[in-house]
Amino acid sequence: MSLNVGIVGLPNVGKSTIFQAITSAPAEAANYPFCTIEPNVGIVQVPDERMDKITEYIKPQKVIPAVMEFVDIAGLVAGASKGEGLGNQFLGHIRQVSAIAHVVRCFENPDVVHVAGKVDPLSDIEVINIELAFADLETVDKRINNLSKMLKSHDKKVKSKALIAQPVLERLKKALEEGKPARSVEMDEDELEAIKDLHLITLKKMLYVCNVDEDSINEDNEMVQAVKQLAQKEGSTVIKICGAIESEISQLESEEEKKEFLADMGLTESGLDVLVKAGYQLLDLKTYFTAGEKEVRAWTFKEGYKAPQCAGIIHTDFERGFIKAEVYHCEDLFQYHSEAKLKEAGKFRIEGKEYVVKDGDVIHFRFNV
Repeated sequence: MSLNVGIVGLPNVGKSTIFQAITSAPAEAANYPFCTIEPNVGIVQVPDERMDKITEYIKPQKVIPAVMEFVDIAGLVAGASKGEGLGNQFLGHIRQVSAIAHVVRCFENPDVVHVAGKVDPLSDIEVINIELAFADLETVDKRINNLSKMLKSHDKKVKSKALIAQPVLERLKKALEEGKPARSVEMDEDELEAIKDLHLITLKKMLYVCNVDEDSINEDNEMVQAVKQLAQKEGSTVIKICGAIESEISQLESEEEKKEFLADMGLTESGLDVLVKAGYQLLDLKTYFTAGEKEVRAWTFKEGYKAPQCAGIIHTDFERGFIKAEVYHCEDLFQYHSEAKLKEAGKFRIEGKEYVVKDGDVIHFRFNV
C-alpha cells in the first residue's frame, strides 16, 4: 500500500528546505522493487522500533521497513487556481496524493524575505486554502453542468449516481464558494462514493507543519499557538519542525551522531520521524509484520482491514486464495522470545477471514491458488 503525502506551502516558508532534508535520507531503492522514483518524490523509511526488537528473536537475512512517499508540490502561489505560477501542473500533482502537509512559516528572519512582505501564518494558510477551494469549485461546477446529461442517461448506474450526487454537489458548491474545504461538508458513504471520481483536493486530510526556529522547537511561539487554534476549529493536526535543525541532521552520517545531536537539542526524535508518524495517524494507517529467516518486513494497512485484505497487500493471489492466517502479536514475542514458547503459552493463533488485523501483529498467511 503506497502512502503519498504532498508538501505544499507558499514561497520562502521552508518547504524546500524540509523536503531536501527528507530526501537526503531515502530508503535504499534496492529494497523496494517495482518502485519508480520521480525527481520530485522522496521515499523514506517509516520509523518503527518494534522491527529492531523482532530481529533480536528472529534473525533474518534482510530487514525491510515500511516506506512513505513525500511529493514536493511546486507552483503554489496566490492565483494558482487560475493558472498562476505552475497552476495546472501543481493541481495535477496534488490531486494524486493521499494527504496534504501544509508547511507554514512560524519564524522571523530578516534574511529570508516573505512573499507577502510580513510573516503571518494565518494569512498564509488562508491564501492556500482559498486557492485549493477555488480549484475544487471549478471541478464541482463542471460536474453540476454535466448532471442534466447524466440524469437523462439510459444507464441506470449513471443515472442513480447522478441522483445521489446532485444534492451533495450543491452543498459542496456553497461551502467552496465561502472558501471552506470539501471535508467540512457532511456526507454519507453513498454520497462520498458518488463524488469520489472528482478527486477533490480539499476533501483530503490536512496536516499543518509549523516551520519554527531553534528557540521555538521545544516551546510554542505565538505563531504556532495561532496555527494550533485554527487547526483545532478545523479538526486538523499540527506538528512542529525546525527546517534548520533537519538540514543539520541530514548531514550526519551515523545514527549515533543523530541521536547525540537530538539529545543536545532536548529532542527525542527528528522532525522527519514526527512527520512520518503524523502522516500515519492522519490516514488511519497501521503496521503488521511478516517474519522469518529470509526477511522481517513491515506492511502498511488501513485500520479495520481483515486478514484477507492484508494478505492482498503482499500479493493479490494471497487474498484470492486465502485460507487461514497464523497470527501472534509482536509484544508477545518480546515477552516469550520465540515462536515455540508463544505456542506453549497459547499466544500463537489460527485466524480466519473475519479476523480484523491489529497494529503490531506478526502474520504468516496460508493460501491456495
